[in-house]
Order: sequence, then C-alpha cells, then structure tokens
Amino acid sequence: MKIFAERLIELRKERGLSQATVAKDLNVSLGIICYWETNKSDPTAGNIAKVARYFNVSADYLLGLERND
Repeated sequence: MKIFAERLIELRKERGLSQATVAKDLNVSLGIICYWETNKSDPTAGNIAKVARYFNVSADYLLGLERND
C-alpha cells in the first residue's frame, strides 16, 4: 500500500507530528508507524480507520481512492 505510506507521511508532516507522537496517540508501536511509512507492512482495516479518524480524512483518501483537494 504505497499510497497509504505516502499519505500517512504527508499528513503527519503537515501537522508537525513525530512518528512517536502518532504511534502513542493511535496506541500502536513506533515500529508499526515506521513499517507503515516505509511500506514494509500493511495496516489492518481497523488501523486504517483509526488513522483516518485521527487525521480527519476518509479511509478512501488514505488508500488513494479519492483526492483531498
């Protein structure tokens, strides 16, 4: 899910958040955030939903199914 990785990095950096902060806020490990951002691991559907709620975007946006203009 390369697009998920790209969008996660973009959203995190736009908001000035560290990987550690996002990991803590989402109640996942820092390693998981790193794996998602480097496209080494795909998030579960539940984690996609958590990330979408956290950044106030749709899951479709995170998955590259819609743009966020």
